[in-house]
Amino acid sequence: MPYDANVLRRASRQLEESARSRRERTQRLREDAYRREPRLAQLDRRIQGTMAGLVAAALRQGGDPVQAVQSVRAQNQELQQERAVLLGALGLPEDALDDKPACPLCRDTGWQGAGMCRCLKQLCAQEQIRELSKLLDLGEQSFDTFRIDYYSQAVYPGQGISPRENMEQNFNVCWNYANKFGRVAIKNLFLSGPPGLGKTFLSACIARMVSENGFSVVYDTAVNIFSQFETRKFLRDSQDGLEARDETKRYLNCDLLILDDLGSELTTQFTQSALYEVINTRLVGGRHTVISSNLSIGEAAQRYAPQTASRLDGEYHTLEFFGDDIRLLRKNRL
Repeated sequence: MPYDANVLRRASRQLEESARSRRERTQRLREDAYRREPRLAQLDRRIQGTMAGLVAAALRQGGDPVQAVQSVRAQNQELQQERAVLLGALGLPEDALDDKPACPLCRDTGWQGAGMCRCLKQLCAQEQIRELSKLLDLGEQSFDTFRIDYYSQAVYPGQGISPRENMEQNFNVCWNYANKFGRVAIKNLFLSGPPGLGKTFLSACIARMVSENGFSVVYDTAVNIFSQFETRKFLRDSQDGLEARDETKRYLNCDLLILDDLGSELTTQFTQSALYEVINTRLVGGRHTVISSNLSIGEAAQRYAPQTASRLDGEYHTLEFFGDDIRLLRKNRL
């Protein structure tokens, strides 16, 4: 799950700041408890001494190490009991002055060996959703808030089913795709249809759920994506070029790329090449992609190069959107 470096950096900083804040609170509590009951400070020093003695007894040469360990352990237990009584008298639990990590799995480091701990994954998901919200209105856009009642129940001309029935099918496919991301046969989606029918809304729903499930998600428009590839090529030695290189790596390597509004860009030989690089690289790497477009899959085949069109047709599951413009219906109901 190659999270964006900025997302990982902010999540790691959150983890570090949380751990530091917790240590500082414990230290302030400890100092206050020592002030109110000086005996606690003496007990803590003696307990630390008995722990060192326990280790020394275990390593002692000659004599009976088992008996020595048992003796030191008994001393430690007596001190712990007295400490617990004193803390209770102050209205504190017996572990109130102990340095306890929030995550016992990684002890607040964020990592278990070479793998990312679930605590850091959760923070990355939160940061990622915050990042996505800059581009998508994720405050309201979720599967739970999707309104199917905006879609007509009348059979749509030339389709044989109503827009509502069609959207129920599209909704179910998108929900299963996101909820079981990486575990369903469908790896890539092509959302096709006129503006205002919910393609971007469902894309945002997918982005939210997949991100909350701990996967790296990148959303951007076709125009912005191709612009970054252009900057990477023609300004490669500049600061903008270096930043564009990092952006294009995100597009190519994230678990899920959502490419919105394909077909809105000016189609040139360069954009053709960039689109092929995105689609083919992600297919070869086994990474998932959702594309939304006002173009039908047939129109996309006519507009883009044959090798791109064949991959869209063969490797993407197409969802067609039709009906009345939902944005206008919502506006009229206000």
